[in-house]
Amino acid sequence: MKTTTGVSLGLMMFLEYFIWGAWYVTMGTYMGEHLQSSGVQIGAAYSALALATIISPFFVGLVADRYFAAQRIMGVLHLLGAAMLFLATQVESNSPFYWVILGYSLLYMPTIALSNSIAFSQMSDPGKQFPWIRVFGTLGWIVAGFTVGGLAIEKSNTTFLIAAAASAALGLYSFALPNTPPKAKGEEASFGKMLGKDAFVLLKSKSYLIFFIAAILVCIPLSFYYGFANPFLNEVGLDKPAQKMILGQFSEAIFIVAIPFLFNRIGVKKMLLLGMAAWVLRYVAFAYGDAGSNTWMLYAGIILHGICYDFFFVTGYMYTEKKAGEKIKNAAQGLFTFATYGLGMLIGTWFSGIIVDKYTIAGATTAHDWKSIWYVPAIIAVAVIVYFTLFFREKKEISQAA
Repeated sequence: MKTTTGVSLGLMMFLEYFIWGAWYVTMGTYMGEHLQSSGVQIGAAYSALALATIISPFFVGLVADRYFAAQRIMGVLHLLGAAMLFLATQVESNSPFYWVILGYSLLYMPTIALSNSIAFSQMSDPGKQFPWIRVFGTLGWIVAGFTVGGLAIEKSNTTFLIAAAASAALGLYSFALPNTPPKAKGEEASFGKMLGKDAFVLLKSKSYLIFFIAAILVCIPLSFYYGFANPFLNEVGLDKPAQKMILGQFSEAIFIVAIPFLFNRIGVKKMLLLGMAAWVLRYVAFAYGDAGSNTWMLYAGIILHGICYDFFFVTGYMYTEKKAGEKIKNAAQGLFTFATYGLGMLIGTWFSGIIVDKYTIAGATTAHDWKSIWYVPAIIAVAVIVYFTLFFREKKEISQAA
């Protein structure tokens, strides 16, 4: 791959994840401030991305992979997405805001697969080259957090305007990206294939089925963090919380380096249990943290993101790939994504909103009993740990299910 191609792909990834990071982290705070949204309404807005995760494979499989060059359709989606992000700043009630966010999510989520497809099509050795390109996406998310936090705009609609400008820029830039013709042109469409039907054989393996259920359940605690960590940190008075939350991305980048070594050294079960245990510690830290003498606990909860995410989700992707084998690994990864960021997050965003509303202090829409709120995902994570410990059995040398 030429250096110039690598630079263009790196810029593509940077903008792709800068857009997401600019509005997503602080959306709950914005909704509470400007729309007086309830927990359920905030949870519903976050569930839009989960719905889009479920639907987007059908769009990519039926349209993008069959009729259009990937870079062109990505350009159109991001230009339309810019308009939707701008529209989000113009609505002043929760119902239309939800539909705008859902519409935007349906436009954005397919671009993740499209950007990956564009990158892979230019690589001679994806295993070595893709991580160096994808890391620019993490960098984009980090820069977005520093920008939003540094400008102290997380309660304003400026976050959506910044994301809209970046989306328009990437939309135009996409047309200059390397040509990536439709890879499934002329092939017969199959809903089963798009759902990852070939990977269902994995669920015949008891160990993978136990893991699969645990992966869906652990997305409930994850939803609490994504939807309500920023409103919580704002409410307790932490200075520039969006900027502080970027420590979680730094932590993620650091811990991911250790995963290949630990995966082979201590085995998949201990790796996954470490990830789940970190969720318990994170929410205990949030429950007892404050912006005074216990500020360190808030930082601990944020920094634990690296272990929470990497040791469960990244390890989960690796376990899925090893369990699936070469023939069905793509379908297997699609099935895992559907289960976690689709089904699991859909359940989690709905449930977390109900819990936050339950512990809203009477007479105040922006004051909550956060200690009681954070106990709930901590207890769920403990329950998942007990379930996983008792029932998951996998040899250190993972046997393929297919």
